[in-house]
Amino acid sequence: MGKAPAEGEPTKSPDYAIYFAVLILAGFGLVMVFSASYISALESRGDAFFFLRRQAFWLILGLVGMLAASRFDYWKWRTLLPLLLFLNFLLLLLVFVPDIGLEVNEARRWIEVGGFNFQPAEFTKLVIIIFSAAFLSKASLNIKDFWSSSFIPLAVMGASFFLILLQPDLGTAIALAMVTLVIVFAAGLPLKHFFTILLAGVPLAVYAILSEPYRMQRIFSFRDPWADPLRSGYQIIQSLYALGPGGLFGVGLGRSRQKLYYLPEPQNDFIFAIIGEELGFLGAVTVILLFFILIWRGFRVSLQAPDTFGNLMAAGITAMVAIQMLINVGVVTGSIPITGINLPLVSAGGSSLFFTLVALGILINISRYASP
Repeated sequence: MGKAPAEGEPTKSPDYAIYFAVLILAGFGLVMVFSASYISALESRGDAFFFLRRQAFWLILGLVGMLAASRFDYWKWRTLLPLLLFLNFLLLLLVFVPDIGLEVNEARRWIEVGGFNFQPAEFTKLVIIIFSAAFLSKASLNIKDFWSSSFIPLAVMGASFFLILLQPDLGTAIALAMVTLVIVFAAGLPLKHFFTILLAGVPLAVYAILSEPYRMQRIFSFRDPWADPLRSGYQIIQSLYALGPGGLFGVGLGRSRQKLYYLPEPQNDFIFAIIGEELGFLGAVTVILLFFILIWRGFRVSLQAPDTFGNLMAAGITAMVAIQMLINVGVVTGSIPITGINLPLVSAGGSSLFFTLVALGILINISRYASP
């Protein structure tokens, strides 16, 4: 579209509903991370506040990043794309370098920096959103010509997808692919091309599942977790055991039984199960409603953005939060097979929290230029 019509002074105040939803979810996440982890942290590290301090550090850093991004005019991200793409692929490759990449449970997903673990795949999601939005918003682009339009962002995403899959991290790779598809669909990709892409992705998905025996076990355990309750079905069963006793009001904050070494890493991917157990159905629904407010306002910003770049970037950021939330809740409730996706803003995890907050800061900046 050439020069973005948004360039200049902001036309309105930021969307405060997004601000408040983010702050409430992130603050609530801090409380729940402590509640879910303090006993295991005391036993394993001799410090009940270990995970709380780490989450608080990343939350403060993320809020600073969100504030900075909310004041950084969003169209300027285009000028940073060459650097962002270079850093993206460099970091994704560095995880495989001995003494730089950190291996945990036979997975190489992290780079250790100054005592903190950094997960490049979280950075990748933001970079691919910015790149896809920038490329598909070019004035000279013919979106109906697949090879000269949608193919390029899908190819860049595919290269990142492959490197993330090698770590291995199928959950994050799938989330990345889904977000990119949302962006190309929002850009106006014809439905026949959209469904062709989906069909073309089926063989890749089947290969990714069949190539690792544990992924096949997760598929079968999802269908009947009680068939193998001590191995492949263990996490799903323990998650349901947490949600069930929660009832309407929960057993009380800090009083979860499943976090007592029954549910592995309860402060991470399965924190929603602890929320359901301690705060009950009402607590779990409140969290979901806060996410829906955030998602609703995010797509509203996308629809009201003054240019295509802002429209697509806001759609991608909102889709990133929505997809991760739906996958996480689906896994915890036994609705979909287990994938390693955390609950945005709530689960423990520094890289995820930081880059999610920065992305939402960009969304807030776009809201300052949105049409009434």
